[in-house]
Parts: sequence; C-alpha cells; structure tokens
Amino acid sequence: MPLARSLSATSLSGLEEWDEDFDLEDAVLFEIAWEVANKVGGIYTVIQTKARLTSEEWGENYFLVGPYVESNVRTQVELIEPTNPVMKRTIDKMNSSGCKIYFGRWLIEGSPYVVLIDVGFTAWSLDRWKSELWELCDIGVPWFDREANDAVLFGFLTAWLLGEYTAQCEDPPHVVAHFHEWLAGLGLVLCRQRQLSVATIFTTHATLLGRYLCAGNVDFYNNLAEFNVDKEAGDRQIYHRYCLERAAAHCAHVFTTVSQITAIEAEHLLKRKPDIVTPNGLNVKKFSAVHEFQNLHAQSKNRIQEFVRGHFYGHLDFNLDKCLFLFIAGRYEFSNKGADIFLEALARLNYLLRVNHSDVTVIAFFIMPARTNNFNVETLKGQAVRKQLWDTAQTVKERFGKKLYESLLVGQLPDISKMLDKEDFTIMKRAIFATQRQCQPPICTHNMLEDSSDPILNCVRRIGLFNSSADRVKIIFHPEFLSSTSPLLPMDYEEFVRGCHLGVFPSYYEPWGYTPAECTVMGIPSISTNLSGFGCFMEEHIADPSAYGIYILDRRFRGVDESCNQLTSFLFQFCKQSRRQRIIQRNRTERLSDLLDWRYLGRYYTAARHMALAKAFPDTYLYEPQEPTSTTGFRYPRPASVPPSPALSRHSSPHHSEAEDNDEEERYDEDLEAEKDRVNIRQPYTTPFKNNRENNITLLSTSLPSLHIQSRISYVPAKKAHVRTVSVAVSSHRSGSILFTCV
Repeated sequence: MPLARSLSATSLSGLEEWDEDFDLEDAVLFEIAWEVANKVGGIYTVIQTKARLTSEEWGENYFLVGPYVESNVRTQVELIEPTNPVMKRTIDKMNSSGCKIYFGRWLIEGSPYVVLIDVGFTAWSLDRWKSELWELCDIGVPWFDREANDAVLFGFLTAWLLGEYTAQCEDPPHVVAHFHEWLAGLGLVLCRQRQLSVATIFTTHATLLGRYLCAGNVDFYNNLAEFNVDKEAGDRQIYHRYCLERAAAHCAHVFTTVSQITAIEAEHLLKRKPDIVTPNGLNVKKFSAVHEFQNLHAQSKNRIQEFVRGHFYGHLDFNLDKCLFLFIAGRYEFSNKGADIFLEALARLNYLLRVNHSDVTVIAFFIMPARTNNFNVETLKGQAVRKQLWDTAQTVKERFGKKLYESLLVGQLPDISKMLDKEDFTIMKRAIFATQRQCQPPICTHNMLEDSSDPILNCVRRIGLFNSSADRVKIIFHPEFLSSTSPLLPMDYEEFVRGCHLGVFPSYYEPWGYTPAECTVMGIPSISTNLSGFGCFMEEHIADPSAYGIYILDRRFRGVDESCNQLTSFLFQFCKQSRRQRIIQRNRTERLSDLLDWRYLGRYYTAARHMALAKAFPDTYLYEPQEPTSTTGFRYPRPASVPPSPALSRHSSPHHSEAEDNDEEERYDEDLEAEKDRVNIRQPYTTPFKNNRENNITLLSTSLPSLHIQSRISYVPAKKAHVRTVSVAVSSHRSGSILFTCV
C-alpha cells in the first residue's frame, strides 16, 4: 500500500502560514493526557519536551491537564494559586461541588501551568457516569478493568472542567482542547455530545488494536484491510477500550497521529484518515554537546568498559579496544520491539565473525525492565573482584613507586629485578587466583522471577549464545531501567547511550520510536525499520540514510528470515568499519539533530490547532488548506566525501597500499563536510509576510525549497467588523527564480 498522506512530511514548508496578527489572547489551549506529570509511557516524553515551545507560543493561555498522583506531584509540581481569574473561579466551583482539583507549575523546561484532577476523590460517581456513558454512547465498561474505570472518571471530570471554564468566561471563549490517546479520549466525546464551545483535537500515538494484533505474531501491515476490527477487539477483551478510542477519533474536529505508518493503521482500524501527521520531536538543546559529543562518547565508553571488565572477569580474553557495544532498550515487548529478530541476527553475526577470524568482539545489551527479585550474586561478585584487582594494582604501584623514588634519590638507576620483591608477587598471585571462575559469565544481571518462561532467556538458550570464550558475540540482559545510583552499572540512560557504538531497534510495531531519535541527537548510529515512524520519516528526508548512520531495515515487504539476514548484514558491515569510519559516521549522525528538534516539528501541532479553530469557529477563523503540487523539498542528498561502509570505501582488491589509506584520510575534511551538511539540512521555512504599522504587506527575505505552494488563509479577529484576507501563490524553480503574488 502506498504511503500517502494528507500533508506530507517532505513538504514541511508546504504547511499553510497564518497571518502574524493571529491573536492568541482570544484563545486558550488545554492539552489533556494521562501522562501529564505522570511518567507511565512515551507520551510523557512528547508532552514534556514539547511544553517549552508550546508555552512560548501560548504564554499564560496554555494549561496541561492530567491526573493527580501524589508521589509525582511532590517531586515535579509546584502547587500555586491560579493567576487566571476564570481558571480560579472554575477550580473553586468544581472543588465546592465534590471534586478535588489542584493547580500548579510543572517543573520542566517552559514551566507550564498544570491542572491535576484527583480521579480517586470522585470514584463514588463511577457507576453513575458509566450508566450515563452507556445511555449516551452504548459503550459498557466492565467493572474489573481498572484502567478503563480511571479513563471514565478522568473523561467526565475533564469535560466538566472544560464546560465549567467556558461557563465562567464573560465573553464567548475560543478554547482548543487537545486530547492524547484513548485514556483521555472520553472527555473529547463528552465535549461534542454536550455541544461545548471547544475546538477538539485527538492524537493517537498507537492504536490499541494495532498493538494487540502485532503482539499476536500476525502479518499485520500487509493485511490491514482484512481485519474484522469488532471481532478482533472482542476476542482480546478490549472492545470497550477500542470503542472509546474510535469514538474520540470520529468526534474530534481534527484527528492526528504521529507517523505515516500509523496513519495507514488508523485509517483501517479506527476508520478515519488522520487530517495531519504530527511527528514527535525532542528538545535537542538538552542533548547538544557541539564539538564535545565525541569526547562524551569516549568517557561513557570507558565507564561501560569498567563494567564489562567485572562482568567477564576470568574470561576477559578479548581486546576491549576492539569491542563494540550494541544495545536495544524500551518496553519489554519481545516481538513488537524486535528483540526476537535481534537475537537471531546476533547468532548469525557470531557465526560470520568466527568463520572470518575477526578480532572484533560484540557485546549486546538488552535494557528491558522485567520482573526480578534482586541483582544476580555472580554479577555483583564480578564488580567486587574488579574493584579488588584495582586496589591490589594500586597497592603494588605505590610500593613500586616508593622504591623507584628512593633509588633515584641516591643517584642510581633502579634494578628492575629488585623493584618487585616476593611479597609483591605473592599479592599479585593471590589476586590472579581470585579471578578464577568455573562458570561462564552470566547472561542476566538479575534474578528473574519467571526465568523458565522469559522470552529473551529462552531465545538465548535456543541460539546457544552463553558468553563462552569461543563466541565473538556476548549478551548482557539488564532487566531494569538504568540509574546513576545503581551499584552494578551506575550510569543513567543518556550516559549509557553516549558510550555505545550502535543502537539496534528492529521493531515490528513502533508508531514513532524515541530510542533511535535520542541516539541520533547524541551522535550514535542506529538501526530502525520501515515499520517505525522514525524510520519512515528518515527515509523521506534522507536520500541515503545509512551514510548518515541511520540504517533502515525492511520488515514490511520481506519475510522474517530475509529481514533477519538484512539485519545481520548491517551488523557485520558495521563491525568491519574502522575506528575512523565510525567517528565520521557519528559526526554525520549528530548533524541530523536539527531535523528532530521541536523548533522544526512543532509547527505540525500549530497547523493542527489552527485547523481545529477554523472548524469549530468558522465565523471567526477561515482555513482553506490545499495540497502542494509537489512534495520534493527536504530530502538530504548522499554525502560526497568518504563513504562510511567498508565495502564502498575500499578497492575491490583485497590488498591496498598504505599510501592509499593516507590519501583517503587527506580527502576527508571535517569542517568542509559539516559545512556541506549544513547547506543540505535546511532550516524550517518561515512566513515571508508580516504586517507593518500601515497594514501594508512587506516581503521578507527567505530561502525556499523547490516546490509550489498555494494557500488561502483568512482570519476575522474577534470583536472586529472588518475582514482581512491574504492570498498567496509562490512558485520556485530549479533556476532559482521565485515569484510572489500577494493580494
């Protein structure tokens, strides 16, 4: 099925521009999600990283709405009195009516206002509201589904909040309410059913049914049109949740999703095509290290090496300087996240490295939280032995240094044979004997509660990768989130990622994929798939993603075995790269950071809000989007300098001279390469128009990609009788000529 969309990500500058006189003082934005100040999923990252940009756009008229969780509020929220008189009257009225509403500032970048609703305080209304939901929408929620019960409480309280806010306004307000995921979706349905004066947006970050179907090992994407969605949802006992999600999607003025692959999924499973795709971004400034990111990589890599020295004590027969660290991280969904295909590819990679007598050792980390009861004793012992060896070496070094110092004081060259006495050798021999180990290094760093049925451990047993000396691929399963306070691997996630060489995320179901995006902004190459939103986004924007360290695995139009072979090929080629080639590739990867910045991607959300205002308040806002006639725009060409792949950077002959290597190194200039990429990676298009004091239109200088834009934007300011209309026709051609026609 072709990847078609309403608004293409490749035509970013094709988004219709609104007049700069757009008055946000007459509009208020509510963003509602269960993940507001409540870290329970990836949507938390979306809202947290986007908050600064949205706060800058909406100022005091931006409110985040989420559940009140006391443990989170203590550390993340500063409770204050509302400064907005309408909001204060709204909260006071609801609190006096039997609710418990809190107001404060979320202590993140942008410090946005948050309205937190205590759903447990009004649980006494659950049965009444579930009955009302059945009467209004014919949706029944079973008593045992606690998550759905919370969604009902949260939905009714959110609708109550929005209705009360509009009632407390003296003038008719222009309220935009943006709901994320099915847990918040019921509030949107109730807003439309009660005919509240609210413009609504619904964003699905992953469809419920899609996640369940993919976990069932079905050929999901190639059979989307064939599923009986009602039957499939019923068979999985999520029919009530599915109905809430589908109702929210159909009731919203504007329906959005995070990637094109999820847009196709939503069109077939939720039966509505998204109006606009809103890719997820990051606050790139948080990860920015400019020229220091290579040094940070080296520092973090050294810390990982220290852990590896302890983990493999007694079997440390490989060169750590020729060791590559690979990792996969995320929710423990064995098939959906691609852990199954990654393990199979590692087994095949191990075979290739052994038969080719490679001196490279690969250590693959699996960072996926699972049920454990404590650290593995053997793993903790390894770190203790490593520390003991370090202390022994320091003791011998001090003794040796003292004797050397005394010898030099009397003006004699030291006799090396006398610098270490029998006591020193005894200490060192005892330390060496302490490192003897009768068993193999452990696979898992923790004691698993369900060891016999754990998918990763069972797969490791099947493929036979037990960290033996003969294996060139080692596996470490760390079934909990990384923390800088851990006694085992004291590193937070960001430090760990910076120290690795490659992130591997061969997901089968990944609506967006923050893990490869975080790798990119930290300058770490990654492998993703054409079934992930991140992978599709990069394929659209980069002519040769692998040249920039973004490897895209085909999992849609290939069988599992073919995809596994392709992944093995990617890994093997990466292992053949020289250190210099990896450095070049990390430089290129890091320069893609601007593409994933909210400053660049946040304007999709802006367009969605403007579209919702126009649909909800047609007498005030007019919005007539038209499809761009061309979607060629932001597609980065292949770098012209040294290719990253050994197969492409070497001659066909197996032997080459040192002179050829020297010439190759001379051909690469990092500053010149960076300058070329800066030219290729264009900045977001900004509006070429603004109004001066005489209300005449002034043309601003700007650079445009080769595309054609036609748009008509009209805005009727509130409380004003006259109408201002701007019609724009922009033509740009390869010759560089640009024509603006303004009326």
